[in-house]
Amino acid sequence: MKKSLLLCAPALALGAAALAMPGAASAAGSTSYQAQLKALNHSSASGTLMISLNGSQATITENVSGLADKFGGNPYPHVQHIHIGAKGDCPTTAADANNDGVISTTEGAANYGGIGTTLSTSGDTSPAAGTTLTVAPSGASFNYSRTISLDSKTMDALAAGTAVVVVHGLDPATLSKQAQGEKSDLVPSLPLAATSPALCGTLVASQMSSMPGGAADTGGGSTAGIEDQAVLGFGGALLVAGIGAGALAMRRRTASES
Repeated sequence: MKKSLLLCAPALALGAAALAMPGAASAAGSTSYQAQLKALNHSSASGTLMISLNGSQATITENVSGLADKFGGNPYPHVQHIHIGAKGDCPTTAADANNDGVISTTEGAANYGGIGTTLSTSGDTSPAAGTTLTVAPSGASFNYSRTISLDSKTMDALAAGTAVVVVHGLDPATLSKQAQGEKSDLVPSLPLAATSPALCGTLVASQMSSMPGGAADTGGGSTAGIEDQAVLGFGGALLVAGIGAGALAMRRRTASES
């Protein structure tokens, strides 16, 4: 019996070590990034965005609330993007160059850069779709989930910590009279409010691979990520292997003694 327990011990120890090893989750080959989205430009919105990256395939989950609700009597379309190529942070009021009380998209570009990837609801995700309102999520609150391919520039920005999520679209009523009369710096046929930033957050490496806590309006979600489950599964397999090895050794010993 003592020999069989000794045979079990290394496998049990290895399984326990795997459970405690922080790097074991990387065996799944995925990386996660998360952004806490904070309000800009008189917005009262907030949100969280998670990217689970496997190669260039990105599964994106986002929950936001408190945005402008209506635009021309219809649900307000909020174009959103991963911005790249600059400092990798969100602008302060100091970026308001013309002192109209609004940080326009171009005024904030020195901080977060240009569009790397458009977070559209369907179709094109390139910068070319950056102001396509028909594929933008809409309304005061929304839960966004989509798996897309990221290009090399966006991938490089994520790895460098300079990728920033920006959600656009303000309530014109919250702006100064000067800003209410201005045209969008991106689409001159629209008012400034339609394309100015409402939420901003830098994407940083995360230990989780799924959105923590509950989703906006639904109360859904789970605190157990895919990577965490992979570690537990790996450790559990080793524990089972250890027990199996011990049981096999015991049967062999019993057979030899009979």
